[in-house]
Amino acid sequence: MLMRTDPMTEFTPGAASDRIRPAVQLDGVTKRFGDSMALHEAWLKIRPSEFMTLLGPSGCGKTTLLNLVAGFLTADNGEIFIDGELVTATPAHMREIGIVFQNYALFPHMSVAKNIAYGLRTRGIDNKEIARRVDEALALVKLTGFADRKPKQLSGGQQQRVALARALVFRPKVLLLDEPFSALDKNLRGSMQVELKQIQRELGVTTIFVTHDQGEALSMSDRIAVMSAGRIRQIAAPDDIYRRPVDRFVASFVGDANVLCGKLVDKQGDMALVAVGDIKASVPCASVAELSTGATIDVFVRPEHLAVTRRDAPGSLLGTVVTQVFQGGHVDLYIDMPGIARERVLVRVPGIAALSSCPVGAEIGLIIGADDIVAFPPDATP
Repeated sequence: MLMRTDPMTEFTPGAASDRIRPAVQLDGVTKRFGDSMALHEAWLKIRPSEFMTLLGPSGCGKTTLLNLVAGFLTADNGEIFIDGELVTATPAHMREIGIVFQNYALFPHMSVAKNIAYGLRTRGIDNKEIARRVDEALALVKLTGFADRKPKQLSGGQQQRVALARALVFRPKVLLLDEPFSALDKNLRGSMQVELKQIQRELGVTTIFVTHDQGEALSMSDRIAVMSAGRIRQIAAPDDIYRRPVDRFVASFVGDANVLCGKLVDKQGDMALVAVGDIKASVPCASVAELSTGATIDVFVRPEHLAVTRRDAPGSLLGTVVTQVFQGGHVDLYIDMPGIARERVLVRVPGIAALSSCPVGAEIGLIIGADDIVAFPPDATP
């Protein structure tokens, strides 16, 4: 059994990591459906054993990209490589990929064992080897003893495990997952995320995972490619995507974010100084580099990076509590801040003390309690 080695965070030009042959590579791949451009010049390198997630809203091009890698669609331009081999024109059945669809696509008339064995039989594997591999696959997905059942006798989670076993049993070079958890309830979805990641690490199989669920992407991925309107907006590790989004779309789409009205005070090297009311903070300069000092900007602040203080605390921003939402381990406060934010500001307060200390109608002060904030020109379009 192949064992996974932890992938490096980034490809660094000139470093040893740059000499590692990508497991999957897209060079300027485009796809058009009629007059609609579904995918704009996608450039992507996925490392061996990496768990890469394609994240974005419906219609952003992530499933189109997945289907191009699978060979179910033909690229209009560009080249696709799997394990260093050019496969742009290679039929899907010859690409050595395993795929789990949204609806699992199990054969209802076949037993679990025959469903899993189907791909092996089409490849001409002998019966003894098929039986051995099917037993291994059943054990891997914790379905030993279910070999003779039909799909209709299984729960949704069990059907998903069968689909995963069928995709893995022939030892594919790349595993493709198209929103495989979308039909599962919340609790089962969470447990299957943990199990899938454990299996992926154990086998070391390169995986491309499609989802629109931000939490799913952040918790499971080695890296994330955020997509919008057929374009890849940012490729980075989950913490970089969350803490250092490169544009307004990524900042707005991944996690919750408040947009505060600010001004650009100064630019020094890689960082810029911005002001929101009486609060000054540093942000990456790249996103506001074309603006002049004194320009109006939008400052993006995560709910957990705002801290509650008394209304007259020096250097705080004044607001009024309009709604409390108890979330178990924390309380979400929605704050009106005229002149500071065009929409209500969300503040995430740990524990439950805010239920009594910040009642609806109370005036409170807010301070920015972390450096992980970013700013963008107010008129930039996602």
